[in-house]
Amino acid sequence: MDHIALAAVLLGGLSLLCVTVVCVVAICRAHQTDVVAVVLALPELALALLRRRRP
Repeated sequence: MDHIALAAVLLGGLSLLCVTVVCVVAICRAHQTDVVAVVLALPELALALLRRRRP
């Protein structure tokens, strides 16, 4: 594995870790009704993203 590929993998991992921390903190700080609304909307959002990716 060359240096550029290794750097890309490390950067991707660090990005994923940062996004995870930000999401967990946001969920912890949100009001309970907001969290419930987001969790209930997740399946619909996932389906919309899957439909958009398919040609």
